[in-house]
Amino acid sequence: MSHSQDHAHTHDHDHVGDAPLRALLIALGVTSVVFFAELIGGWLTGSMALMADAMHMLSDAAGLIIAVIAVVIGKRAASMKATYGYRRVEVLAAATNALTVLVISVWIVVQAIRRISAPTEIDTAPMMVIALIGLVANAVSAWVLHSQRENSVNVEGAFLHVLVDMLGSVAVLVAGAVIAFTGSQLPDVIASFLIAALVLPRAWSLLRHSLQVLLEQVPPGFDVESVEPALRAIAGVVDIHDLHLWSLDGVSVLATVHVVKHPGEQGARVLDDAQEVLRELGIEHSTIQVELPEHRGHENVC
Repeated sequence: MSHSQDHAHTHDHDHVGDAPLRALLIALGVTSVVFFAELIGGWLTGSMALMADAMHMLSDAAGLIIAVIAVVIGKRAASMKATYGYRRVEVLAAATNALTVLVISVWIVVQAIRRISAPTEIDTAPMMVIALIGLVANAVSAWVLHSQRENSVNVEGAFLHVLVDMLGSVAVLVAGAVIAFTGSQLPDVIASFLIAALVLPRAWSLLRHSLQVLLEQVPPGFDVESVEPALRAIAGVVDIHDLHLWSLDGVSVLATVHVVKHPGEQGARVLDDAQEVLRELGIEHSTIQVELPEHRGHENVC
């Protein structure tokens, strides 16, 4: 007996309303403008700290883009050609963005190290003006996102990213002030390292998480070890096999499993109990095959 749970399972990002989407789009617009301003400003002024903070903004812009994709694509229904929908697009975008940010951040660190032995004159006035604009822009983004934090985990994550951005802008401002008063170019290098230290772990974590999803692994934080014992504990179940757990979007967990029942048990009752057990463990969508012990010889177990 086979059964595929048909009800539309829900996630936090599936039913995000227009208000959180608007908040994400506003924050994305502000972040994008500041990124280009800092990138161009860093090139014109010679400030590696400003360039590093631009890469920081790029990493957060990537996070905001992914959040927007999750909202928009998450609303698209599955089709005959895309029976699972389009959630994997979000994961591909995340992996691409994370890899790009990692490469650019490493380049920033290498350039900053070179600056130690060969300092470059930095024009601190425009450097600090641009950093101040970035700080104000991040404050605006944080204010816009704050009102929608409780409505979406995507917005909550974006809000936390913007707070870190504010710290990066503060680091550039402090570096610019120290350079202006002391004449030393070293604070610019130090600020670059500090900002890179904020960006690299997050980019690496995002890339690793994306690859885990693409490799059909279970999302981090899910208690894998509890699934099999819970299914085996169902009354009338004599064995289970072909248990597979994976995710399409890195958040929700999907499951397929073959449940072997005692010949005297009702298959419908075993099926209902198995679905309920999985639901209690956080698996809203499952495909369960209920079978008799003698069926084992008619299939290849993987």
